[in-house]
Amino acid sequence: MATPIGNVTDIGLRALHVLGLVDAVACEDTRNTAHLMGRFGISKPLLAAHMHNEREAGETIVRRLQAGERIALVSDAGTPAVSDPGAKIVDAVRAAGLRVVPLPGASAAVAALSASGLVNDQFYFVGFLPAKPKQRDTALGALRNVTATMVFYEAPHRIAEFAQSLVAVFEPTRQVVFARELTKLFEEIHRCPLSEAEAWLAGDAHREKGEFVVLLEGAAAQSDAQEAEAERVLKILLAELPLKQAASIAAQITGAKKNALYDRALALKDENR
Repeated sequence: MATPIGNVTDIGLRALHVLGLVDAVACEDTRNTAHLMGRFGISKPLLAAHMHNEREAGETIVRRLQAGERIALVSDAGTPAVSDPGAKIVDAVRAAGLRVVPLPGASAAVAALSASGLVNDQFYFVGFLPAKPKQRDTALGALRNVTATMVFYEAPHRIAEFAQSLVAVFEPTRQVVFARELTKLFEEIHRCPLSEAEAWLAGDAHREKGEFVVLLEGAAAQSDAQEAEAERVLKILLAELPLKQAASIAAQITGAKKNALYDRALALKDENR
């Protein structure tokens, strides 16, 4: 069951109805969930179901469901099992042959996309990346050629480093959207070229507060003919030149992305071993 991501009045009528019907509520933080239900005069037994006890909580929930109880699963904000604990519990319930009923509601990713103005007929949900810089940069590098709008979640204490990584990996002309404190009093949604991202964040200390949704414009899609021509040129150059130099020259000749050609050159090298 989805819960509000900030503004408590975003909770749905169906969610309130179901909370009134269930025998217990499995939740990420019992204090937060008790506070939410208390706002609407609802009191139910709470089961702790967080990232540190998810497997054990799943076993308990399965036993109680098999005994005929009705249990709602929530996270602190948004939808459980989507960048939040819950997936292992849902998997255990389904493995036991029991029914899982999704109850939709507020979504930080969808809210940010709808207000971004970026092309979002396709989007690629990434969620949280590794906190360590080297692992984060590697993960971002693997996303260079994704043509869909990418959706990231990031914590406020890492947002400046995350922006630095984006600038280091992607073209400075790509559009980026920083959406923070969504649905709350200090909600802010800012869109700019990636080249301006670090300066915008540094321009006001308050901008590094609150949970972030970050949207990044996808790579420009190449036509099949352009890709075929770029690969043809790359193969000719690879026969005579080192891999990195071949990719660089092929990019100059064809206008294709150098990083994409370098990745393709690596793949061709592996294929020919």
